[in-house]
Amino acid sequence: MLKKRIIPCLDIKDNRVVKGVNFEGLRDAGSPVELARYYADNGADELVFLDITATIDRRKTIKSLVSEIAAVLNIPFTVGGGIQTVEDALEIISAGADKISLNTSAVKNPFLITAIAGVLGSQCVVVAIDAKRVKKQWMVYTNAGNSKTVLRVVDWARQVAQLGAGEILLTSMDHDGVKNGYNIDLITDVCNEVNIPVIASGGAGNLEHFAEVFQRSKASAALAASIFHLREVEISDLKSYLFKQQIPVRWK
Repeated sequence: MLKKRIIPCLDIKDNRVVKGVNFEGLRDAGSPVELARYYADNGADELVFLDITATIDRRKTIKSLVSEIAAVLNIPFTVGGGIQTVEDALEIISAGADKISLNTSAVKNPFLITAIAGVLGSQCVVVAIDAKRVKKQWMVYTNAGNSKTVLRVVDWARQVAQLGAGEILLTSMDHDGVKNGYNIDLITDVCNEVNIPVIASGGAGNLEHFAEVFQRSKASAALAASIFHLREVEISDLKSYLFKQQIPVRWK
């Protein structure tokens, strides 16, 4: 059985890690390089870096920071934010990332997924989907959650899988930062529509929430930010707990 992955996320703004609630009220959460080193040393399976203002500012991801973080890691490293072309993706990989993450640019140009997968392989392409409930439908949002699209989440998830994405990073905007648990209904809906791994994101507040998302959905991984940054949950303690719940994880 495939091991379930635990993935911390570094949301980056102005070269610092930030975190908010429902994508708003961002506050400083520390040094990205120091946090990356800490997670690599304490049992994280992978690390995600999202330059959350790159698209809004119409700029590329800060490659120098990507390289600094990659230098202290010995785990897979996914980078997203401001990747608009195949060349942008290649630059991020050359800076030290193992995978790239697309969000707004993929919605604007879905065939960018296919183009990058054709060069780097599907295993290097993660499509991030920011989802919010609107009138009983899960809808896709872009531009760091600021722009509503006409896309239904399940339809978009199915399309990105068909276009060559190797993985989906699914964030519930309604649950983000609230710490009341993952959006199991949303995650289940998407997992049932695709045959590629889905990373659950948004809502983790305690050990039990991680167990719940793995027991009640087909999520391949669970991502969290503030509870790890603030040391409310230590990854080593979390993995020990999940192991005792008979959930397959990489645990020493």
